[in-house]
Amino acid sequence: MKVLVIGSGGREHALAWKLAQSDRVQRVYLAPGNGGTASRNAFRNIALQGQQELIGFVRDEHIEMTVVGPEAPLAAGIVDAFRDADLRIFGPTRAAARLEWSKDYAKAFMSRHGIPTAAYRTFENAALAHEYVRERGAPIVIKADGLAAGKGVVVAHSAEQAHAAIDDMLGAGKLGEAGARVVIEEFLEGEEASFIVMCDGRHTLPLASSQDHKRLLDGDLGPNTGGMGAYSPAPVVTPEVHARVMREIIDPTVAGMAAEGVAYTGFLYAGLMIGRDGRPRTLEFNCRLGDPETQPILMRLKSDLATLLDEAIDGRLDRAQVQWDRRTALGVVLAAHGYPQQPRQGDAISGLPEDAEDAVVFHAGTRKIDGQLLTSGGRVLCVTALGVNLQAARRRAYEVVEPIRFDGAQFRRDIGRRGLPVAR
Repeated sequence: MKVLVIGSGGREHALAWKLAQSDRVQRVYLAPGNGGTASRNAFRNIALQGQQELIGFVRDEHIEMTVVGPEAPLAAGIVDAFRDADLRIFGPTRAAARLEWSKDYAKAFMSRHGIPTAAYRTFENAALAHEYVRERGAPIVIKADGLAAGKGVVVAHSAEQAHAAIDDMLGAGKLGEAGARVVIEEFLEGEEASFIVMCDGRHTLPLASSQDHKRLLDGDLGPNTGGMGAYSPAPVVTPEVHARVMREIIDPTVAGMAAEGVAYTGFLYAGLMIGRDGRPRTLEFNCRLGDPETQPILMRLKSDLATLLDEAIDGRLDRAQVQWDRRTALGVVLAAHGYPQQPRQGDAISGLPEDAEDAVVFHAGTRKIDGQLLTSGGRVLCVTALGVNLQAARRRAYEVVEPIRFDGAQFRRDIGRRGLPVAR
């Protein structure tokens, strides 16, 4: 069969890479894809992005399945449009994806259904938001209500940082409509983890646990980013924690959505804060696979992804069988000069190795012009490797990173540190 993956990042490259391994898949199309997917015979990039153009393409090419990678098309209702056209697609409807595209909605939903999360208040008035921060003090978390391409969350360790974030969002309007309303949350302490499941509206299938690194610099310093690296599995997600997350967060979320008349299908990502007592609380929901968590998770997936997606679309996830590589996978993101504030584009990339059984370079912000691979976004590449344990996977990933070159490249040298015994 033919499959379409919508998106252009590292997550979408990893999805296409895994789908292409299926004996059932003849060709994987990407809309629009990137420079890395343009270089593989198994993939074909297409320049169409409008919903009706994509629907026409899927019909003309007899594509049997579409998978949505990023959040923006979901928020725009692409799943609704494909379903109205009687086309098979995996992802949440616009109404279900509101769990991601409105932080205020997600917090209210969690409150209604008793899902553990941080205490919060929502504001549209800057003066009232400033007053709340003065009352609560710091540390405190300021979140833009809408989608802000990974730039909408400020973990303020001082009152000054919190007030500045409020001024940027509600005063200066730096995030546009996404920041016209802000959610101000209690700061939670503990260890973060990413918990991603597949949903078919009634049933769920947990994927391997993972943990990412949001800060730009070693030691979790510098500004927040979309993610500078990730690894799977996450040791902090013990069997006991896993069971609690399913029982207290995932199952009530899927049941709550169904009870409110919005059956949830697609990937559901719960960003967790796990306290020292093992209690998980929900930081946020994303309605798609995480990036860069997808890369190490799919490196470890041994089951046929096309079959799993088929079962999810048909509402049969209760029958699904999933197998994982026992090895650890770790991904290191190479970011562009100026990321995350003002990433530079157009730098030539060299030194890329061929894919290996235990190491793959997934492309994100790249494009090909006249045969030359150039940077075209903030996060450029994610070098992902397998190893018998976290130390081995980490060593292999950085070995692959070493020869890769482009001007101004930034990457952390401590990915995986939280999972190592000395760091815990």
